[in-house]
Amino acid sequence: MLDIAIAGAGPGGLMAALRLHQQGLRPRIYEAVPELRPLGVGIDVKVYATKELDELGLLEEFRTISIDAQESLFFNRFGQEIYAELCGVHMGYRYEQRFVHRGYFQMFLHEKVLERLGPDVIVPGTRVLGYDQDGDGVTLELRHADGTTGRATHDVLIAADGINSVIRRQMHPGSADPTYSGITMWRGTTLMKPFKTGGTILHIGDPRVSSMIVYPLLDNVEGTGLTLVNWVVEATRDETVEDWNQRGSVDEILRHYDDTDIPFLDVQEMLRNAREVYLFPLIRHEPLDSWCDGRVTLLGDAAHAMYPRGGNGACQALVDGRVIAEKLATVGDPVAALQAYEDERREAVNRIVMSHRGEGYEVIRRMVAERTDGRRFDDIEKVLPLAEADEIFSKYHKLVGQERPGWEAGQATGFRSA
Repeated sequence: MLDIAIAGAGPGGLMAALRLHQQGLRPRIYEAVPELRPLGVGIDVKVYATKELDELGLLEEFRTISIDAQESLFFNRFGQEIYAELCGVHMGYRYEQRFVHRGYFQMFLHEKVLERLGPDVIVPGTRVLGYDQDGDGVTLELRHADGTTGRATHDVLIAADGINSVIRRQMHPGSADPTYSGITMWRGTTLMKPFKTGGTILHIGDPRVSSMIVYPLLDNVEGTGLTLVNWVVEATRDETVEDWNQRGSVDEILRHYDDTDIPFLDVQEMLRNAREVYLFPLIRHEPLDSWCDGRVTLLGDAAHAMYPRGGNGACQALVDGRVIAEKLATVGDPVAALQAYEDERREAVNRIVMSHRGEGYEVIRRMVAERTDGRRFDDIEKVLPLAEADEIFSKYHKLVGQERPGWEAGQATGFRSA
């Protein structure tokens, strides 16, 4: 049996472990922090990622920690509706789209890995610093939480060590230094009354100035009857460090939403009542021309760090885990197996990385702002015809691997509820 090491116990690394176990393999996971805690904010789990969870027999339990996405609504900075679409099964997909707190999701997967693979499968407080390899295996350089160092040899290393991957830096030293885009994200959560359907995601603002995404994460938190709501705001700012856990404040962004009037949501109140606020800069990592170095490969953010727009970063990592497990289980030579994984995934995911450099389907809010010169409109159909918006959305959904049901047959898939 292959002796497989995974660097990193984030959602991508944990899902890879579960997929490898499903294929009859038992990896060892090295995690840098001594104890996992439910950190972070929201993840928009797309329909193709929900399918991955279902294939592992986890969907029913996952539903208990997440919210069914029902509709997606787009507004200009004044709160005028531009476009709307249904989500997941409400659109006609076989699988749901769901919203979940990243930390709760990670802890859920962590629990399942321990249940299925055993309590000793994760080595906490052990950071992978680098690797050497020969024809027989790959040797990891390790540093433990107490400051001591060590080495461990395995047949294969899967680097799921995140956006600041040291394995990617060793594999691609010339691509190690990313570029700040000039845009920073404020990411926060607020405990508040449910809004709209209880499963609505909102896209608000003129993205030339500032853009906001809002969606619920967990209902009836601690029996309060309140919902934990995730929000993300993009705006320009001086450069910040590339760290998901950097704390921030809403003071710099409140002014961008002074004129926003949405009947069912007080945006300013939601921001002021935030329980936690994190800063994260939008950093450009150039798409890699290879993910593999012999017995070592990259997965998730380590392989394809992308702007956290459109909810595809974490979801694509789940797909990575399935494909890499299939290849390692069916291709006899581990080096060839890793290359087969890269061949199937890299070019398709790099296209998504580049699409997120732009605006994806969020481009419609910029188009409306430009066509109205940033003013209110009287008739959205004269500004952005529904058919034009529908085509933009359908092409994007196809790009990321979830083609809209009925689109090829010419059926309208979007709508306007206002």
